[in-house]
Amino acid sequence: MKAIIHVGLKPGVLDPQGRAIARSLSDLGYDEVSDARQGKVIELDMSGTDKDAAEARVKEMCEKLLANTVIESYRITIED
Repeated sequence: MKAIIHVGLKPGVLDPQGRAIARSLSDLGYDEVSDARQGKVIELDMSGTDKDAAEARVKEMCEKLLANTVIESYRITIED
């Protein structure tokens, strides 16, 4: 099975990379973009078949290593 984790900054946390992306897109003529937030996606190939157990393990991984939970939030998706 595969675990997909989307990690991004929490609302209210300054995102200089996101601002740079939005500004650059505007400079390129994409004026419809008013804001951007930058994040990361982590894909883990995992053994086992129990989705609930896998999600619990991935949550532990996020809390311990994959996300800085002071300033970042994360969302987990488990696929077969």
